[in-house]
Amino acid sequence: MNATPPVSVIMPVLDEERHLRSAVRHILEQEYDGEMEVVIALGPSRDRTDEIAAELVREDPRVRTVPNPTGRTPAALNAAVKASRHPVVVRVDGHGMLSPDYVATAVRLLEETGAQNVGGVMHAEGENAWEEAVAAAMTSKIGVGNAAFHTGGAAGPADTVYLGVFRREALEQQGGYNVEFVRAQDWELNFRIRRAGGLIWFSPDLRVRYRPRPTVRALAKQYKDYGRWRRVVGRYHPGSLGLRYLAPPAALCALAAGTLVGVALTPLGLMVPAGYLAAITAGSLPAGRGLSPKARARIPLALATMHLSWGFGFLTSPRSLARKVIASRRPEPARG
Repeated sequence: MNATPPVSVIMPVLDEERHLRSAVRHILEQEYDGEMEVVIALGPSRDRTDEIAAELVREDPRVRTVPNPTGRTPAALNAAVKASRHPVVVRVDGHGMLSPDYVATAVRLLEETGAQNVGGVMHAEGENAWEEAVAAAMTSKIGVGNAAFHTGGAAGPADTVYLGVFRREALEQQGGYNVEFVRAQDWELNFRIRRAGGLIWFSPDLRVRYRPRPTVRALAKQYKDYGRWRRVVGRYHPGSLGLRYLAPPAALCALAAGTLVGVALTPLGLMVPAGYLAAITAGSLPAGRGLSPKARARIPLALATMHLSWGFGFLTSPRSLARKVIASRRPEPARG
């Protein structure tokens, strides 16, 4: 690989009027000497996203758009990959802000490690008290366990990474993203890359600023979908579920059982939900260091929303959804 190979940045966007212009600016201002293009895949937005994207295309010849009529993230990613042309493919979301040296560092790591995909830390940052609380929850171990791309850690091989910077041949070998995975498409693709013998590499030197969901309802839907589709991945790739993924559904079952026992049989059962509340309240104290009192007070709610919504999505994920995804399975590509 050349020291500064040309790079394609792909962006799936839907209802991103709030952050799209800033996200693209962080791409175009990268400290990178190689050629760069930005391909934005436009879903059927209900806000000014398309108008802002058209303005960006007019303002800079490096920016192009492609349609994504389904609105699904994996379909958008595949459309953008197909429309792009360079040997390194950088995935960015419409609400992700790349650090200035992100592309240069990622290209260097691809060369140094021989990895097929490199990625780093999803550095959540809020713009108000609620979003700051969610950001604190999303970057704490009590919120997301030991996921390095949320909490940081040492560089090294990983099961998956946030977003990702790929060698194009890795995407082509795997046939791109599986369009049936409305969520968890990154984890599923990285699983296939690893199974084919490829290396996924995590580095804390790669940082993307992420804007959390702005309401409790939006956060609950996000994490319910995460849990639902993570179980589909587990059924699609048996043996891929670790203990970390089973903690939220186990917690939800324990809370439901404890509450039922406490109401119907003995108040002792209420010790389970009381213990959970005490645990997330205590866990929110270190997570909220440096935040305003208003933001710190919201961290337990953010933690509970994430845990219980993820667990509910996992437990209620229908087998019919997994069967539909399994029926679409492609023949396995040859191992590299």
